[in-house]
Amino acid sequence: CTWRNKMVKSLMIQGTSSGAGKTILVTALCRIFSDLGYTVSPFKSQNMSNFSYIEKNFEISRAQAIQAVAARTDITPDQNPILLKPLGNYRSSIFVNGKFFKKMHASDYYENFALKAGLKASMNSFNKLADSHEIIFLEGAGSPAEINLQKFDITNMKIAQKTKSPVLLITDIERGGAFASIVGTMELIEKKYQKLVEGFIINKFRGDIEILKPGYRKLKQKTGLPVFGTIPMTTFEIPDEDSIGNSPKNLNWNASNLKKLNSEIDKIAKVVKSSLNIRQVEKLLK
Repeated sequence: CTWRNKMVKSLMIQGTSSGAGKTILVTALCRIFSDLGYTVSPFKSQNMSNFSYIEKNFEISRAQAIQAVAARTDITPDQNPILLKPLGNYRSSIFVNGKFFKKMHASDYYENFALKAGLKASMNSFNKLADSHEIIFLEGAGSPAEINLQKFDITNMKIAQKTKSPVLLITDIERGGAFASIVGTMELIEKKYQKLVEGFIINKFRGDIEILKPGYRKLKQKTGLPVFGTIPMTTFEIPDEDSIGNSPKNLNWNASNLKKLNSEIDKIAKVVKSSLNIRQVEKLLK
């Protein structure tokens, strides 16, 4: 494949739960590494959301469209090859490569689509992005430790393995139980995937970071892996992907709103850049 010859660099952000901060972290990293002069693209193989970005000839998750804006790259269907729009009663409208495919029940999707056509579509899209970008930041979905769904999960570890992407695991400390979430997630990830995880990021922290450091040392003893940074609780006006965080709002993609969006992306990128060891992150990209 062409992308292998080009040796595209990639990194996946996974979370200990939905709402841990994956989407915003990928958004920030796209802007940070674009500012460093790289050609960057986001990628999420499968996203479930009723908030989408609609072009004349395709539709993808709004979150990946915002990340593409952050990366200063064109918004394309390859950034979110599979979009699930929930209909209720375990049914969703399935969009593949930006086009409506069909309505499916969850059991039908998992058993007959995800590991076949779904995985193929995802990898084809990743390879296309890799042909035209130096760095791809991949976003996982939910948690990689959903043991009832791991077999059918084409958004977390399977994609990380197939794209040879190291993984950083982010957790929301505001909810409490962040250390237990990290250790528990690592314990429940299949052993063949544990080696893909390179470290952790603590998100939405309030207070004196010195208080956390004994916990970081204990975490290193338990997992053998470091904490790459602690992101403080930050207020921003980037629309949420779903209702787990703040109430999601519609986004009108006009020039005025895009200017405001870019300003908010710069704001969160500045916070993340000051909170993470970006050189350490850059070393992971391979």
